[in-house]
Amino acid sequence: MRTAFHKYRHVFLVGVQSNLVYRWNFAIRATFSLFHLIAAVTLWRAAFAGKTDIGGFSLAETLTYFVTLMVLQFFIGAFNEDYQVSEEIRNGLINQFLLKPVNYFAYRFTLFVSARTISGLLVLVPLALVMPFLHEYLTLPSDPWRLWMGLPALAMSAVIQFGIAFCFGLLSFWFLEIQSFVILSFAVETVLGGQVFPLDLMPAGLFRLSQFLPYYYQMYFPAAILTGRIATPAEAAVGLGIQACWVVALLGLIHVLWTRGLRRHTAVGG
Repeated sequence: MRTAFHKYRHVFLVGVQSNLVYRWNFAIRATFSLFHLIAAVTLWRAAFAGKTDIGGFSLAETLTYFVTLMVLQFFIGAFNEDYQVSEEIRNGLINQFLLKPVNYFAYRFTLFVSARTISGLLVLVPLALVMPFLHEYLTLPSDPWRLWMGLPALAMSAVIQFGIAFCFGLLSFWFLEIQSFVILSFAVETVLGGQVFPLDLMPAGLFRLSQFLPYYYQMYFPAAILTGRIATPAEAAVGLGIQACWVVALLGLIHVLWTRGLRRHTAVGG
């Protein structure tokens, strides 16, 4: 156990150093995300014109949701992990992991955590600069249970985000190009992950259906807990149970894709 800890601790530190080299890429990306936030503020202010609430939530509560969502994207979102896995498979770089006592999934997940640590911290800088202009529009609930139920939701959301990206990367064992799969998944995730609008604004039947899909638990679920769109601990607990099921299902799918993919893999290069 201690050997494994030191092994992946070293991987994490290497990942941090690597991502610090590209810190300006993350900073610029975070800065441009503020334009998306400004657009959201403008749009929802117009939508709330003459109204005190939409779907039972005020303008401040809605904007708090989108600010929280933007921050979470940099802390737990999978940016290009699918393409990284795909590239290592197609170029044969994955071969080195087949001969060493390193779990490839744990290795890639550790690098994912290191990258999100840097990108998450960097997004706080531009956010702090605009906070004086936004604070009057923001409001966070103070219920203690939201934190201790929100943290495991965030952790499992990160696993789901990475797990889906990892699965698409593993498709390179069968397909030369995975871009079409990734683009399709991104389009579905953008809508069903609550990044266009809060999912609770959908018709009740569609909203209920979305709660059984993994995309619901990528971004919307932890953001909804932290910002008050999920009202009770009981509702959050049910969501955590379904989210845990998706984590287990994705880990199982990864195992199947990995073992079957290796049977097709031709060890050339690396």
